[in-house]
Amino acid sequence: MLEKLPKRLKPSELYTGCDLAEFKFETTDELNTIELPVGQDRALGAVRFGIRIGGGGYNLFAMGPPGLGKRAAVRELVTKEASDRPVPADWCYVNDFSQPQRPRAISLPPGRGAEFSRDMDQLVEDLRSAVPASFESEDYRNRVEEMDAELKERQSDAFRALQKDANDQGVALLHTPAGFAFAPVDENGETIAAEEFNKLDATHRQRVKEAIERLQERMQSVMREFPIWAKETREKIKQLNREIASFAVGHLIDALRGKYSALEEVLEYLEQVEMDVIDNVGLFSPSEEGEGVQGPLQALNDPLRRYRVNLVVDNGAQQTAPIIFEELPSLLNLIGRIEHEAHMGTLFTDFTLIRPGALHRANGGFLLLDAQDLLMQPFAWDGLKRALKAQEIRIESPDRMLSLISTVSLEPESIPLDLKVVLVGERVLYYLLQRLDPEFMELFKVVADFDDAVDRTPDNHRLHASLCATIAHRHRLKPLDKRAVGRFVERAARLADDGEKLTTHLGDLVELLREADHWAAEQGRKVVDVADLERAIEQQTYRVSRVRERIQESMRRGILLIDTSGERVGQINGLSVMELGRARFGQPVRITATTRLGDGKVIDIQRETDLGGAIHSKGVMILAGYLNARYAVEAPLSMAASLVFEQSYGMVEGDSASVAELCALLSALSAVSIRQSLAVTGSVNQHGDVQAIGGVNEKIEGFFDVCQESGLCGDQGVVVPASNVKHLMLRRDVIDAVEAEQFNVFAVETVDQAISLLMDTDAGERDAQGRFPSGSVNARVEAQLMSYAAARRNFASRDHQSGQDEAHGPR
Repeated sequence: MLEKLPKRLKPSELYTGCDLAEFKFETTDELNTIELPVGQDRALGAVRFGIRIGGGGYNLFAMGPPGLGKRAAVRELVTKEASDRPVPADWCYVNDFSQPQRPRAISLPPGRGAEFSRDMDQLVEDLRSAVPASFESEDYRNRVEEMDAELKERQSDAFRALQKDANDQGVALLHTPAGFAFAPVDENGETIAAEEFNKLDATHRQRVKEAIERLQERMQSVMREFPIWAKETREKIKQLNREIASFAVGHLIDALRGKYSALEEVLEYLEQVEMDVIDNVGLFSPSEEGEGVQGPLQALNDPLRRYRVNLVVDNGAQQTAPIIFEELPSLLNLIGRIEHEAHMGTLFTDFTLIRPGALHRANGGFLLLDAQDLLMQPFAWDGLKRALKAQEIRIESPDRMLSLISTVSLEPESIPLDLKVVLVGERVLYYLLQRLDPEFMELFKVVADFDDAVDRTPDNHRLHASLCATIAHRHRLKPLDKRAVGRFVERAARLADDGEKLTTHLGDLVELLREADHWAAEQGRKVVDVADLERAIEQQTYRVSRVRERIQESMRRGILLIDTSGERVGQINGLSVMELGRARFGQPVRITATTRLGDGKVIDIQRETDLGGAIHSKGVMILAGYLNARYAVEAPLSMAASLVFEQSYGMVEGDSASVAELCALLSALSAVSIRQSLAVTGSVNQHGDVQAIGGVNEKIEGFFDVCQESGLCGDQGVVVPASNVKHLMLRRDVIDAVEAEQFNVFAVETVDQAISLLMDTDAGERDAQGRFPSGSVNARVEAQLMSYAAARRNFASRDHQSGQDEAHGPR
């Protein structure tokens, strides 16, 4: 009699259907739409809290698997919150005339930035005409001519006085091509040639020479005065220019002062503009340079662009606080950049080439970023953290940050930062940042954890029915009838890998309904029925089934060795799940075990060849622990064993094959054969309890497909952990085969139950004396291990005796 036989599952236990009586509608057109996503109350509450709470560091990380609708949900809640917040200020950069390399940032009320920019453009155009016109007046020309005439008269007076003094001393002042010179003259005032001069007596010549030397010194003194007098005249003209320019500019600037009288920063800037225009009136003079040049180069050469306004943030059209989603969150796209223009082979920049980043545009509102995209961009994460910690936006070139260049560049004034940043990403990114970046938790104090499944209850069934209606409405799809909605709910449970849960993966559900809508249109139906939904599911599976079909073909042709009948010692059918892109399917795999005399080591060939993952290796170690705890009671474990996944050429990970490996090992020890018509999945602990695994539906269906290829005989089936029964949502053809008693699904709680079923022999339990029943599998295992221990002792005593004989030598 078999002890503790496993439970053979009924067809009703293999699939949890949807009760259509819960639905009080005929088609989803009768249902109201709902807010998406569904079943995310915890996460949505966290989002609301994160976007509303004030204080530094309360930024938000929305985490969860892709396809849950996190981004759409966050955007919807942020949009509602933004509607209650004021529109933030405009920001512009202007020239700092005292430090042109450090442009100033000016804040203006929303909409006033563009107005101020237009006003400054108009001011520049007005100055282009007003300033030159003021210097073309008759009065201005007369005053300048008077100053020039005064300078010339002053110079002439100096020369006349010098010449009179020279004449009095018998010397003439001559103007030659080389400049001014002195020469002696006779009584008639005629210059004396050098020959005649040398004939004069020495006293006369000496007197003339001394006079000429004195006059030359005086000439030099007078000539030194000329630049001073010219400078004084230029200063007078410059002062006149300032007066004229001040008159021409003053009324234009005063008009702007009155318009922006409430904005202190603008008034201060206008004061600087007025002073700079007055000091640089020459900039408004027409120049031949650049004449005939058109386009960007002409604008580049325009000296009056120093008075322009670079509007970097214009919120004039905003009705609420801004919401920005940056698709490419690079460093420059976040904090802004300084562009350059090429001119004559040289790169040129100024404050008008400062470009804003997402932080500028989102300032005062919300910035949404994809966490993975952000972390993949060089320096972007560090740049975002710096801005959030300093609460300001400082535009810096990456080249300067890395000290790759040392050229002079702009250093724009920083702009105060006040916004909420929302990162959207997978859970692994959140936990990695939490672990590896100590500043992360200081800056992102709120986490919204979106769940990928909800409990399967009548209320949630009806909620998913409303979800169908909402998806159909938003994507303009056909309505679903009641039976199609029931199948939709069941599919949501299958996608959740749990008969008691429903997936919240919105992306998969939208795809399913869109494809069902397509097949309904192919049939000319106005309402999607269950056949359309079934066809959509079948086609989704078929499109990604090429690899699965090739593997099954290899098994059918005997290339991959899988037995579905007969019995073998030390050989068992394990089950694995393969995931290739969107394809996910079960694959049987042959597991074999061999045993021999040894020191208690279980060799995992996958691990020894670096084809086994850490979790798989852990499962094998637990298996070894189970053997030691259960069978090495009176003697040490004296066997060596080898376990391997046959024809496995890739990485093996997970512990879901540990029950199968243990059964194969016990079969090899007991010499009791295992039924090859059964496949096993499940993990085992050191006490022999069978634990739940993942992918149970795919594993069962994978072995069923192989058995169906070889022919169902009613003896085939799959052994699964009892704790996985609640997860079963099997295909209809598998359920039909179980109902027809052509296929079986067994649930086990312990290894002994699996042994009894697989080996068709009692596993056996220890009695009061601690002995296993004779003939049981466990008794045979223990007997084999005891024989190994005895053999090892014999070898040890022989080696010991041989050592003693060698020590004593021959007698």
